Amino acid sequence: MRKLLAILQIFVLMAAMALPTAFAAEAPIMLAGLEAASSSSSTEAQHDWDTNLFFQTMQEKTGIAFSFTEYVSREAWTEAKTEMLAGEVAMPDMFFKAELTPQETLAFYEAGKLIDLRPYLAEYAPHVWALLEANPEWMEAVSLPDGAIVALPSINELTPNNTMWINKTWLDRLKMGVPTTAEELTEVLRQFRDRDMNQNGSRNDEIPLSFVSMWDLRFLAHAFGINADDYYLTEQNGKISEVLTTEENRAFLTWLHELYTEGLLDSQGFMAMRLVEAATSSSSSSSSEAAKYGVFFGATPQDVVGVNLASEYIALDPLVYNGQQVYRDFTGDLYRGTFAISSTCAEPEKLLQWVDYLYTDEGFLAAQVGREGEDYDWNDDGTWAYVVAMQGTNTIWTTSMPSYASAEIQMKMDDDATHALAAELARVRQWEKRAMPLLYLTQEQMNRVTELQSGISTYAETRMAWFVAGDVELNDETWADFCAQVKALGIDEMVSIWQNAYDNAWHLDK
Repeated sequence: MRKLLAILQIFVLMAAMALPTAFAAEAPIMLAGLEAASSSSSTEAQHDWDTNLFFQTMQEKTGIAFSFTEYVSREAWTEAKTEMLAGEVAMPDMFFKAELTPQETLAFYEAGKLIDLRPYLAEYAPHVWALLEANPEWMEAVSLPDGAIVALPSINELTPNNTMWINKTWLDRLKMGVPTTAEELTEVLRQFRDRDMNQNGSRNDEIPLSFVSMWDLRFLAHAFGINADDYYLTEQNGKISEVLTTEENRAFLTWLHELYTEGLLDSQGFMAMRLVEAATSSSSSSSSEAAKYGVFFGATPQDVVGVNLASEYIALDPLVYNGQQVYRDFTGDLYRGTFAISSTCAEPEKLLQWVDYLYTDEGFLAAQVGREGEDYDWNDDGTWAYVVAMQGTNTIWTTSMPSYASAEIQMKMDDDATHALAAELARVRQWEKRAMPLLYLTQEQMNRVTELQSGISTYAETRMAWFVAGDVELNDETWADFCAQVKALGIDEMVSIWQNAYDNAWHLDK
């Protein structure tokens, strides 16, 4: 195979100690393999990209070799991007694992430092193009207001969410079905409170619904038709609106107060100090350990109750409101800004051909698992399994890198526990919806949004917690004061900024 002797600079964010943790929140299905790599003696080899076998595999397939420039701290990488944008440092040919923010992507493109990839994709990156064409929301999310596609994303169809997990073992003991409405959930929680559900002889050690702060509880707002992001905004049919001052939010907070008053919510929840039996500390605990949580929020049950008790829990489907089910998709399928090509690159077509392979199932396995026959094999039933525990030198963490982790390839992993978890996540994902589309703001707009959010969030989260805990009675007078304060802090300006961004965004129907 003729090799392309290109000198390519790849600027990489490789936070060696932080990446395994980041991977656990975003792709827990592959967590075990990465833990094995991060705890092995070969960790340093994985971070030496000159010897990393993933890049050697890619070179064998594409004939392209790279010269690497790596950044091992977020601070250094952020500073380097600032210097490149200012023209103080030479641009590389390609950004890989770049973590370009929407504002940086827009700024680099407007400065003429990054190219528009859209004209090249259909011919030179057909797998990427097919994915974007088949998923209009992805296409819109990666398109700048003028339609340019400057940075390619990481795509994971089973990105973990802040899912509700309910103790199915307890439900079976009660001979109760899985609750489908707020009213049914309330009754289930009462039973969890009043019965010795973990059968340890005590009726006061179970926690019907555990949570950490109002952030967790706001995922329950879907039971009243609310699906809002961390800015308390939602988009419906092209209209951006806020949810804080709505009657639905008042009804939601009233319901939460009733749960709190009845002792159905964790009394320590607002202290953000829940004692979590994480998998790292509970994996060796006794199998006879009794569960104490009825319902909780988390990416996986292992994150909260550990591996021994995780099998007792199933993902709770979104509760029905006015005949509809919806649940906030916290992370979405896309992580933007992972790959871009500089305007100084002489052959962008070849770099796109290189990266396009990573948007195939084969490319995902090469990056995430390793080499077929060495690190994994295919079974006769169409599933794949590790040959040995992953050692870390054949792979590269797919977090924040251009890649496509399809639900299908993840569900084909031959591991009962992983497959069961993936099946749970896949089932509830059908109802998950982003509250807001992924939009592009200028740095000036983002600065203003951040300023507004600081005041609104501090006030709203505190006051809503007071309403729930009964520190402030929720009545007509206090509700009117709450709404007035939220307005005074600039929620309408926040809505206007995002509405303007939506109106000016690139949409397929333009």
